[in-house]
This record gives sequence, structure tokens and C-alpha cells, in this order.
Amino acid sequence: MNRYLFTIMLLSCSNVFMTFAWYGHLRNLSRSPWIIAAVVSWGIALLEYLLQVPANRVGHEVMSIGQLKILQEVIALSIFIPFAVLYMKEKLTLDYLWAGLCLLGAVFFIFRAKFCGGAA
Repeated sequence: MNRYLFTIMLLSCSNVFMTFAWYGHLRNLSRSPWIIAAVVSWGIALLEYLLQVPANRVGHEVMSIGQLKILQEVIALSIFIPFAVLYMKEKLTLDYLWAGLCLLGAVFFIFRAKFCGGAA
């Protein structure tokens, strides 16, 4: 499988677990003591790390650290928006669009050597 695609797939799955570890307790464990939420979140985060570490290792074979980080942020926002709207019942605002456009700009600048064919 293509290393870029494999990295994107692993980071996407990793980010699903990360999002639930970081924010899912706000809905599911809001009445529990924070220590319970922390322990549950750590368990979920372990699953995230089991996907994220190999994703970064494979991705680093074909991308720089900066490219990996921007890719991860784009994936994180792509997963967070549906999570926030569908699962957490947050209102979708234009701010998500503006944030997404800023990330697209970041993607362009960090990958422009690959897009435009040459070093920047």
C-alpha cells in the first residue's frame, strides 16, 4: 500500500480514538469524578498511540516532520468537526470553515515543494 495512504489511514483511525479520549468524557462521564474520566481517557489514548506511532514512522519515510504534523492537524480537524456536530451536538459555525481554510493554506505551504516541483 502507498505509504502516504497508509499514513493517512492510520492517522485517521488514531484521531478517532484521540478525539474520544480528549472530549468523549465530556458527554459520557460528565457526572463521574474527573479521575475516572482521566483513567478511561488514558485507556482510549493507548489505542490512539498504538496507531499514531506506526503512522508517524511510516509517514516519516516519505514526509518531513512538519508535513506529518500539518497532515495530522488536517485529519484531526476533519474528524473533530463531525464529532463535535454529530456526537457532541455542537452548532456548526463558519469558524470551522475559516479554520479549515487556514489549514488548507498550511498544507499548501508545507507541501508546496511537492506540489510545485522543487525546494521552497
